[in-house]
Amino acid sequence: MCDDELIPPNADLTEDQWLGADPALAQGPVGERVREMRALRRRTVLGGVVAGAAVLAALPGGTRAAAAAGTGKFPLPTGPGRSGEYAVLLTGDAGTGEEAQYAVAAAAREVCRAEGVGLAVGLGDNIYENGPESDHDTEFRTKFEDPNSGLDVPWLMVLGNHDCSGLIPGSGGDPARGDREVSYAKGSPRWYMPSRYYNVALPAAGEGDPLVEFFALDTNPVSSYVAQPDPHYHWNGPYMRAQRSWLDGALKASRARWKIVLGHHPYLNNGKHGSAGSYDGFVIGHYTSGIHLKELYEEVVCGRADLILSGHDHTLQILEPTTRTGGTRQIVCGAAGKAGDGKAHFTHPAAWQNFSDHGFMVLKVSERAMTVDAYTVDVATRTARLAHSTRTPVGSGAAGHAVLS
Repeated sequence: MCDDELIPPNADLTEDQWLGADPALAQGPVGERVREMRALRRRTVLGGVVAGAAVLAALPGGTRAAAAAGTGKFPLPTGPGRSGEYAVLLTGDAGTGEEAQYAVAAAAREVCRAEGVGLAVGLGDNIYENGPESDHDTEFRTKFEDPNSGLDVPWLMVLGNHDCSGLIPGSGGDPARGDREVSYAKGSPRWYMPSRYYNVALPAAGEGDPLVEFFALDTNPVSSYVAQPDPHYHWNGPYMRAQRSWLDGALKASRARWKIVLGHHPYLNNGKHGSAGSYDGFVIGHYTSGIHLKELYEEVVCGRADLILSGHDHTLQILEPTTRTGGTRQIVCGAAGKAGDGKAHFTHPAAWQNFSDHGFMVLKVSERAMTVDAYTVDVATRTARLAHSTRTPVGSGAAGHAVLS
């Protein structure tokens, strides 16, 4: 957890209870922002409800994604590159619109050009600090399109807690706000989010099963800082039951050689936020601790997917697959706009980790292996340095269980 984010005093408060429990918070700059947000939402709530309902009706979660022809969107890759592999840019927690985001994107452009990157992933917190106010908010341009100019590929996007802010920035207290990002995807050439959760399969070089399949999750309703007021988004409500059923079925049905799950909140994490089930030191409650996301990862994902890719913690971590994870490797890549506090807080086995620098990663997937290259970025010079590379051959990891105990 980074120092610029807020932590509730107790688990599973409502936002009003949180503000009432901390008068200094309610009366200070955050309180002023809350009052501004309340006034704004009184003016726009009816239009937002209507628009959100239309989006949900048109784009049910879990629809298999496909590139649309003739829409002006950058197309999904149709096959591996000349080297026989897909190269995918990984970023997270990018959307500040500030110099660090521009520097990381500029450094990534050079690497992507050299590596032949044809796809990118945005691991949430796409629009700081409160998420978009509409599906045509100018912050989509200033905090996504402009910084990523030249990175002209589809971006598989997932929702973060800041994208679903309630009255308190980053609380995750209003998941319905994520519908605006789904709606925005219809008109953006880069932003790819056909629904709040979805899967995308990329073909192998010849006929047959896909080479790699991505499963993008919405982790907010089971890891928000506050209790969800809308029954639809309760931790065990209809939305999460449907998402869990979809994920279980999609992973079971997938015949891809490599399976990769994308979710803003990590399963395991050595940074300040901690791991699912004990986020930020909370071990009780249905929301703040992330206990039910831990269950989702352990019961549905671990041992079935090769990777879990997450942001949320503003660090770069390539953790080792272990017996606990069933061979699934956790990667945290959340340093594209903000950086960490410089030290590890937990001791999960890691191939490599960095808690100080901004950066990004490049995932390369072939029939033979999966490689993750981690880059740190010098913001002042906008240059990237390859800091580490981890290679996983076919037959290890979740498929082969060649893991640490």
